[in-house]
Amino acid sequence: MELDATFLALADPTRRAMLASLAGGERSVGELAAPHAMSLAGASKHVRMLERAGLVERRKLGRSQLCRLRAGPLKEADRWLKHYERFWLARLDALEALIEAENAARDRGED
Repeated sequence: MELDATFLALADPTRRAMLASLAGGERSVGELAAPHAMSLAGASKHVRMLERAGLVERRKLGRSQLCRLRAGPLKEADRWLKHYERFWLARLDALEALIEAENAARDRGED
């Protein structure tokens, strides 16, 4: 399932940081590895996971491998999360109403 692969890829903070970097434009695997003090082989493993999830596309340019963000799968993940956002917003609205009612009662001296 594509959504499962997306969340599996996003579960790792290094891969999330790589995606954040790619949001600024194409990067080489070496550029993605640099902030994490990891080898190119280690970075390539992370990039492969992102590729399997459909979040990254890789191409060769000479001896370099350039990666770019493919945000489509993130849109599907966002749709899935929106369902729960509505759930929590409704709960928070109910909590806010309860607090306001309690504050109003306290202000009227109904403790």
